[in-house]
Amino acid sequence: MGPRMNGRIFAKSVQVISANGQNLGVMPTPAALQLAMDDGLDLVEINANSTPPIVKIMDYGKFKYDQKKRANEARKNQKTIELKEVWVKPFIEENDLNIKMKKVFEFLDSGNKVKIAVMTRGNKKVLARGKDAVPELFARIVETIGERGVLESKSKPDERTKSIIIAPAK
Repeated sequence: MGPRMNGRIFAKSVQVISANGQNLGVMPTPAALQLAMDDGLDLVEINANSTPPIVKIMDYGKFKYDQKKRANEARKNQKTIELKEVWVKPFIEENDLNIKMKKVFEFLDSGNKVKIAVMTRGNKKVLARGKDAVPELFARIVETIGERGVLESKSKPDERTKSIIIAPAK
């Protein structure tokens, strides 16, 4: 709907700000409206909650256009951070891990977070010589990433799919 303007401002007196930003003081609404009309501009209510309401003399069409332009510019400059996902096997070979890490580095360098998940088959635990191989794999991955990323979170020990989330280093 937008702010009230011109004849839709019902307060008896208003605090007026001129088109160049100068405070003109408190005056009756009809006098403020006449000032705006003399300049060929609109009287726009900026703050209706104050007593008396604050109004500004401005070109409302230009004001709306500038607001829309600023909002579009802010939306254009906004960077959305995505969560990218990379799957690895628990007993991945060194060369295969290096290839996966290149992809992880691409994601981190472009400013995205990366979830590295371990692929296990069925519901049997991944055991190497009686111990869980996944923590060792994650330690190798975090060591490889080094200063390029920060370990943000780990999956809970009781979760079926083990994963870590790496955020790009600032």
